[in-house]
Amino acid sequence: MPAFEVDERHPPIKPRRVSFDWENTPLHWIPGHPVATHMINSFHLVLPEGERWFIQCVQDAKPEIKDERLLEEIKGFIGQEMVHARAHGSFLTELLDTHGIDHRRITEAGEAGNKARPAERAKLKPRARRRMLRFELSAVSAIEHYTAVLGQWILNNDDLDKAGVDPTMLDLLRWHGAEEVEHRSVVFDVYKAQGGGYLTRVAGWLVSLTFLYWALIGGAKFLLDRDPTLGRKPTFRWMYREYRRAAKANLVPSLFRLLVVEGLIYLKPGHHPSHIGDTPQALEYLLRSPAAKAAGYDPY
Repeated sequence: MPAFEVDERHPPIKPRRVSFDWENTPLHWIPGHPVATHMINSFHLVLPEGERWFIQCVQDAKPEIKDERLLEEIKGFIGQEMVHARAHGSFLTELLDTHGIDHRRITEAGEAGNKARPAERAKLKPRARRRMLRFELSAVSAIEHYTAVLGQWILNNDDLDKAGVDPTMLDLLRWHGAEEVEHRSVVFDVYKAQGGGYLTRVAGWLVSLTFLYWALIGGAKFLLDRDPTLGRKPTFRWMYREYRRAAKANLVPSLFRLLVVEGLIYLKPGHHPSHIGDTPQALEYLLRSPAAKAAGYDPY
């Protein structure tokens, strides 16, 4: 039996070398919804270094992987995550910096953590290092579950188009979301190949849940506090009211549905990521994504 469930519905995972021009993208790219905009912008704050952490974890596990197909999946996953990090980083430097929003308190902390990780791991004995890697993979696997769920949500969401969301941002989110659906099983399969069990998977999920809640709420508050277009310092009461308005319009996902309901799906003992998401739909979008087409993406 293979170490992971084979999904025959998509060709080998490969990166698409996309780029995005933010010159014409407004700061509030969901018109009339600064809270919804910055809730999603909070992902731009953490994803560049977060994606690099994902890559580090998978690369650390790679020497022990024997399954040739999984090794090919890992190669494609790493390539895609490298492009994701660069694309979200361009948003920080080309849009947030342009509007005078200083994001360094968060982004530099993530960068410092990634730089310190190899030395911190080197201090551990081999068995402890292996346990730590399994725990990290369990957390990354849970985050990958949530990013795949978000990817499917945005692929299905026509309300964003109707609301007049900036097309460049919408393409970035759908391109990234489609690739998250495409490679949703990779880290879970690496975790299982490393001998990861159910209890560690639950512990990793708890860490990912805490991180995502902080990223969405804390990150949005961080950006709103620094938004030069707002006439007052935002309160949590106002943020909650505006979040509810945006969620009702389906411009942001329901946090209860996303974090709790989807979390319970992930925690089912027999869960595998291939059981969620629509790979053909994701691949169909990648064939028509303006950024992917401009990059000369060839699925074959």
